[in-house]
Amino acid sequence: MSRPGDDWPIRVLQVTLFGLCLLPALDLLRGVLSANLGANPVEHLLHATGDWALWLLLATLAMTPARRLTGWGGWVRQRRLLGLFAFFYASLHLMVYLGLDRALVWSTILADVWRRPYITVGLAAFVLLVPLALTSSRGWMRRLGRHWKRLHRVIYLVAILAVLHYLWLVKADRLVPLIHAGILALLLFARLPGLQRGSPLRRKRTQARSCPQKL
Repeated sequence: MSRPGDDWPIRVLQVTLFGLCLLPALDLLRGVLSANLGANPVEHLLHATGDWALWLLLATLAMTPARRLTGWGGWVRQRRLLGLFAFFYASLHLMVYLGLDRALVWSTILADVWRRPYITVGLAAFVLLVPLALTSSRGWMRRLGRHWKRLHRVIYLVAILAVLHYLWLVKADRLVPLIHAGILALLLFARLPGLQRGSPLRRKRTQARSCPQKL
């Protein structure tokens, strides 16, 4: 049985990750207030918020493989924090596009959604991300029961759509989007059942079951 203070490494990691995830937003705010976002500030905001949303989405997916590789369960306790920050930056990305890039001209926005596939899949990824963010709390886990895990498997589809959004957006050098696609492929590959059997966490559980309990 774990003692009350045994989870301090998890709490330290959570506080550290919270600060690190907040830094890019504060840096962008500083750039806005000081008018120091380059020649095209709207484009800078679009790219920065989109990049951080995708990076944090991939980091969220990396927590379960990290637990299986290291055997430390503290990694999965960070998924909600990282996922909510991914949603936060995705929301900023969408707001910059709607409010600054397209000035809330809905005819132009609807035309973009219809004619530009990268915007279509990007919007679809955001729409699918909304219910995941809204139901990320423990209260919703209890309300939805076993359906909660099924709902949150949609995160894989969200990640695929987000990577497609990035790939189709870039017209020339696609090396960086392809690197993101490769990272996502590795993260999905790491979830294959055959790889899970050899993980340190699975071995610990197997050993715990095989060891006779002391009276």
